[in-house]
Amino acid sequence: MDFAFLSVVELGGLLRQRKTSATELATYCLDRLERLGPRFNAVVTVSRERALAEAAEADREIRQGKWRGALHGIPYGVKDLLAAKGYPTTWGAEPYRQQTFDSDATVVERLGAAGAVLVGKLAMVELAGGMGYNQANASFTGPGRTPWNPEYWSGGSSSGPGAAVAAGLVPFAIGSETSGSILTPAAYCGVTGLRPTYGLVSRHGAMALAWTMDKLGPLGRSAEDCAIVLAAIAGRDAKDPSSVARGFQVPSAPNAKQRFRVAIPKGADKDIQPEVAANFRAALKVLADRIDVVEDVELPDLPYGAVAGMIIAAEGACAFDDLLKDGRLSQLTAPEDRMGGYPALAVSAPDYLRALRVRRPMQRALDDFLKQFDVLAVPTRTTVATPIGKPFREGWPGVTGGANVIGPSNVVGVPGISIPNGFGVQGLPTGLSFVARAFDEAKIVALGRVYQSRTDWHTRRPPIT
Repeated sequence: MDFAFLSVVELGGLLRQRKTSATELATYCLDRLERLGPRFNAVVTVSRERALAEAAEADREIRQGKWRGALHGIPYGVKDLLAAKGYPTTWGAEPYRQQTFDSDATVVERLGAAGAVLVGKLAMVELAGGMGYNQANASFTGPGRTPWNPEYWSGGSSSGPGAAVAAGLVPFAIGSETSGSILTPAAYCGVTGLRPTYGLVSRHGAMALAWTMDKLGPLGRSAEDCAIVLAAIAGRDAKDPSSVARGFQVPSAPNAKQRFRVAIPKGADKDIQPEVAANFRAALKVLADRIDVVEDVELPDLPYGAVAGMIIAAEGACAFDDLLKDGRLSQLTAPEDRMGGYPALAVSAPDYLRALRVRRPMQRALDDFLKQFDVLAVPTRTTVATPIGKPFREGWPGVTGGANVIGPSNVVGVPGISIPNGFGVQGLPTGLSFVARAFDEAKIVALGRVYQSRTDWHTRRPPIT
């Protein structure tokens, strides 16, 4: 049976009906990771021994009627900044290529407790982009390639999770986002990505880039699949003081009469790639009977970018202090990364503290703004994926507009989702994003499910042979 593009829900149904086994699913994914993963530079390590042991245990429990839930027996991969005992955790960077940890990250532990089966560590941009990369080739695994057209980028820094889910190598994967690294690969690879509220998911055992902004979340086939995964990994963890004492439950299917008040930022679809703009408006039409649209809203005019840049620079320099001091920064793949961390050493403590202080009123202001609506809607990115060999700053010609929501929503730590909503230039996917108030994940998931119940973009398969 071809399991490659089945959802978590569909695979779970096959397991319950005894039409497959956890071992069969794990073996299938392991083989695809080994055979197809290198084509997209999506894989660092295939964890075959661990996966088969976990799958065998899942099969024993399922035979005994001990069902752990929706993820029991389901294979998955993690971005290689999450520790997995007994396997390298490379952070995508040559200086850490042999690095190992003696315990699992909390997210890996929680997925294991839910019965999920870890089949691989997935590629990422080196140090999650902490040194300011400007090209797709910023990892010792090579540039991440979207399965829809391998001449184009899969998006960073969760390049491997995005490509692996899109190529049918794993049903879902865990990525991380500090400023766009879940939603961007989701859009570029035509999958669904869910960025949770800061603190909802423990980051113990994960590489820190900016510990006051980093978030872990799922990439999967659908909003429903991502919600199932989030429910398994959310919640307080004593090992991560920033985690909060609240969980997440998968919301029931939205009531057919439920309506959503949707805000569209001013200029959201202006001066962007025409196909991206057209797909955004078409998506809103699909939802027309369920949404009340408020056009041309203006976010509070605050220095989101400057504050985020200051925080990431200062916290990143501290996180990678060893590389900056011992000269191993020179081992990084992208030339600009070999020097990119040094300017951050000039950030003063007062400047950093001012940025943290400014963020407090930013959070209050954006929350006051968002509470007027159920969600904010925008195209996830203003263009489709970037060509592999082209520096990012050159971009796509003629694209100067759009509304920057990824930056503000990350600096204040609110949740967002990206769902596929069509195709654009070179047959590459586009994404539709919803953003909501802190801990309102249920709303963005619910609206995503409504959209995906009416469209089939999330079920489309790339041309992989």
